[in-house]
Amino acid sequence: MSHIVTIKTEVRDPAAIATACCRLGLGAPVHGPTKVFTAEATGYAVQLPGWRYPVVCDTDTGTVHFDTYNGAWGDRKRLDEFLQAYAVEKTKLEARKHGHSVTEQPLGDGSIKLTVNVGGAA
Repeated sequence: MSHIVTIKTEVRDPAAIATACCRLGLGAPVHGPTKVFTAEATGYAVQLPGWRYPVVCDTDTGTVHFDTYNGAWGDRKRLDEFLQAYAVEKTKLEARKHGHSVTEQPLGDGSIKLTVNVGGAA
């Protein structure tokens, strides 16, 4: 039986943040207070390619803080790629924690199809 699921991602898992960074070839996230233009946010700072300021993932609230100055300081596409990688890695971590295996298939439109096979860890 097949099910299509759409999720709103809250970024709460430091391990999935780190794995998403690795997946995208980014530097490791750094935890602590981080300057985002004139504001400061605390959480896991992730430096995206071409971004002036890092995005900061507050794992207590699930919120991602960022400032692109309407695209002048960073391409929103990079944030979307990070959030997609986070969602994929978090799904895989949770599925494996429950003894399930996961297969991943990139689709032509840039989305990723994950299939969780109940009962088999991979």
